[in-house]
Amino acid sequence: MNPLLGRLNAYPFERLRALTRDITPNPAYKPISLGLGEPRHPAPALVEQALIAALPGLSNYPATAGEPVLREACADWVQSRYGVTLDAKTQILPVQGSREALFSLAQTVIDATQPGATVLCPNPFYQIYEGAALLAGAQVAFANSDPQRNFACDWGQVDDATWARTQLVYACSPGNPTGAVMPLSEWKTLFELSDRYGFVIASDECYSEVYFGDEPPLGALAAAKALGRHDFKRLVVLTSLSKRSNVPGLRSGFVAGDADILKAFLLYRTYHGSAMSKTVQMASVAAWRDEAHVVANRAAYATKFAQVTPLLAQVLDVALPDAAFYLWAGVPGGDDVRYSLELLAQYNVAVLPGSLLAREAHGINPGAGRIRLALVAEIDECREAAERMVRFTQDYAARCAA
Repeated sequence: MNPLLGRLNAYPFERLRALTRDITPNPAYKPISLGLGEPRHPAPALVEQALIAALPGLSNYPATAGEPVLREACADWVQSRYGVTLDAKTQILPVQGSREALFSLAQTVIDATQPGATVLCPNPFYQIYEGAALLAGAQVAFANSDPQRNFACDWGQVDDATWARTQLVYACSPGNPTGAVMPLSEWKTLFELSDRYGFVIASDECYSEVYFGDEPPLGALAAAKALGRHDFKRLVVLTSLSKRSNVPGLRSGFVAGDADILKAFLLYRTYHGSAMSKTVQMASVAAWRDEAHVVANRAAYATKFAQVTPLLAQVLDVALPDAAFYLWAGVPGGDDVRYSLELLAQYNVAVLPGSLLAREAHGINPGAGRIRLALVAEIDECREAAERMVRFTQDYAARCAA
């Protein structure tokens, strides 16, 4: 067996299942889960129709590089969304969702023969970053989020020796679980560090189309263009239709950026067996070429957050995020695991303890004392969960203070 498998940590949901194994939720309440970040709004009819129309494509082996029409649709979307012009042949590559691409990119760019090969992650983080690094033979370092700066990563706490060993940095904007969006100044810092130390930046932007302000979140490609970095050297952006278009089961996204990296990535993927079905590709074209369903989806989330956030703010340290569909809430007493387990037992509402999404780094676990709430269900269910949480937290806070 591959000895690197022994380095993997249990996924947060596996750890939560172990913690809740002996809990019997209160049967007086129907179960409501705010734990899993799986979109639950209906898939767009136009995507379903395109999928059905393209069923004959199942009779053909798909090309790993994807159909030209899909790459062009992705490039057109980047131009429309970010004002960035890409070469659809060399700077766009379809992938089977951002998760598999985040993993396989590390296998492509990491040189484990170099002493101390390191991957740097935000903390808290999406655990695929860590798993990808470990299975590529690298070690993992972390930049903690700073609650005093809207949970932005504190890149300044990473020392020069770590930067010198770093080969890949995962950035996530809008962030999971905090919803924080990286401003241009933060991208400038990261690009300058990449120039100095030579590492690749993988920008995970799968939540970019769920936001609450008038201005859409800044993306890495747009930031690079604004800073005069038109070749996107050492930069790869990953995005997906899962959250944007409510089609997580479609497993469709794309990567874009540095043409040299994408050439090597395509070579890896040719052997990896990760070509996207032509049927899925045609459905993806329909999704990328339509914005009406994205606007409607965003409005549905905005309505939901506008109702739920003020309720929870009565009892929790929580505010509307910049983007994404999570609330990152501080709990009374600071014990996120205890809070989550008692909430499940008493009110049958499942949430994800923040400490399970982070690692101890720089002397702290930056997820401790917070919970992640995924407002992915329909509005009535989310509101009912919030009302239960208010009642629970009022009693829980009193017991913590006693």
